[in-house]
Amino acid sequence: MSTFASALGVPVGFDTDVNAAALGEHRWGAAAGLGTFVYITVGTGIGGGGMAGGSLLHGLSHPEFGHMRVPHDRGRDPFSGVCPYHGDCLEGLASGEAMKARAEPSAELEAEYLALGVLNVISVLSPQRVIIGGGVMNEPGLLGLIQRRVPELAAGYFVLPDIVAPALGGRAGVLGALELARLAIA
Repeated sequence: MSTFASALGVPVGFDTDVNAAALGEHRWGAAAGLGTFVYITVGTGIGGGGMAGGSLLHGLSHPEFGHMRVPHDRGRDPFSGVCPYHGDCLEGLASGEAMKARAEPSAELEAEYLALGVLNVISVLSPQRVIIGGGVMNEPGLLGLIQRRVPELAAGYFVLPDIVAPALGGRAGVLGALELARLAIA
């Protein structure tokens, strides 16, 4: 029994915020019925979670989608990035904080970086669906730009999954936390 469960005297479910959102989408939303999918959140930072073979993604620690390296054309984009660890990782170039720090934020540049990140995730995990949520994704037209750019970057090599917004919107994390609690007592 975990320390929390022992102290509280009740079963406890514990996971990352993005895995909770993924779990909510799996139970009630855009990933219902799927065994393998990813949920990427683009807000202050960039996070990722999801399922592979019906199990939430875990490993040595937790998935760090935001810190993957993506091609950075410094001629087109001289911005050095905001990540205190990597500078120009995906989060450093495309998070909400990165967009705020840019002199002239561009939806097309944002979509380019996010599409590169999504393609990396597709390359490694081969998900049945990619769900992209978070506050930055409320920018009108951004999801459509990503949906168009990923197939161009894939160049016909991959069978591409649907790339969609979360069906549960901003409630995915809270509903996923409820599902974690349900699973803890099941």
